Amino acid sequence: MPKRVDHEERRAQIAEALVRVAGRRGLHAVGMRDVAAEAGVSLRLVQYYFETKEKLLLYGLQHLTDRFTARVGARLSAAGTDPGPRATIEALLLASLPTDEEGRTFHLLYTSYAVLSVTDEALAAQPFIDNPNAAEDAVTGLIRQAQEAELADPGTDPRTEAIALLAMAAGMGSSILVGQRGPEQATAVLRHQLDRLFTTAGREPTAVRPPSRAVVRPPGRPRSS
Repeated sequence: MPKRVDHEERRAQIAEALVRVAGRRGLHAVGMRDVAAEAGVSLRLVQYYFETKEKLLLYGLQHLTDRFTARVGARLSAAGTDPGPRATIEALLLASLPTDEEGRTFHLLYTSYAVLSVTDEALAAQPFIDNPNAAEDAVTGLIRQAQEAELADPGTDPRTEAIALLAMAAGMGSSILVGQRGPEQATAVLRHQLDRLFTTAGREPTAVRPPSRAVVRPPGRPRSS
């Protein structure tokens, strides 16, 4: 009896190969043949699942997003059953920094997708812009939630603060990649900004609604108007 093929598992295998090759060579230099070789499958099989490099890149972006969500989830699990708004925002911001190999790969590839989307119409469409928007919405909601619980400065605008924090995380990540500063300094700067925003560090009551982890998405470009 022939072995049943799990098509989603096979797509994920190919997407993982894309991430590995792009992490070494850069997203712009990756071809479908390179991905096939890395995955240990034929070029024809990669073309069967994705047809074009464009479709492979779009699927790879979603796969990268899923990996990032799992990375944030691991940080939140380590923070306890009810981490609260500040800890959740901190987990999202710090997970995006290239402080280890996984973080480096994420930041490098996500930045590459952003650059490619400037000239690639398919990548510039909703599949790319949705992720930064979702991150912005999530952080905005968490700041508003903290303000309602008197845990954050009530005089600030949640949306503006969310945009500033996400933009800062993206910039800090790039500065680590190019060697401008180390992970410790970048982390300290982000925590300094959170200290400025949150008025009661580390004392978030259980009455605060636990944040939804399903909406966590990678930081990215500011929300388009």
